[in-house]
Amino acid sequence: MEKQQLSKKIEEIVSSHGYFLIELIFRGDRNLLVIELYIDNEIGITTDDCSKVSNVVNEVIESQNLIDTSYRLDVSSPGIERPLKFFAQYKKHMNRKLEIEYSDGEEKKKIVGKLIRIQENDLFLEEKKNEVKINFENVIKAKVLISF
Repeated sequence: MEKQQLSKKIEEIVSSHGYFLIELIFRGDRNLLVIELYIDNEIGITTDDCSKVSNVVNEVIESQNLIDTSYRLDVSSPGIERPLKFFAQYKKHMNRKLEIEYSDGEEKKKIVGKLIRIQENDLFLEEKKNEVKINFENVIKAKVLISF
């Protein structure tokens, strides 16, 4: 099966079980294909979640003969360093510092601020005592900043 078709099938499986597919990476070679899945949800991913998705994806690959070579499937949470991709991911990052690149009309802007609330489709960040409202549709890239 072509990688694009396989990607679509994997995404369908992941979303049908209530998870978001954050990233899908194919690497390796003809002798051993390595498929890396990064999944998330609204509350955070556990090892049980990764195991469940791994089992279901493996079962579908095997039962439908989707891959005709040796492969290894790695399922993991996206980790803090991966960009936020879905609106529902923001809820679990309340009161954390985010770096968001967004469009404001024709202009691209970047903000570093604490996510203080979410209302409908808008994110509200506190930046230097100012509140900034960003509509999710305007977000280009967002990531959680780790503070020590």
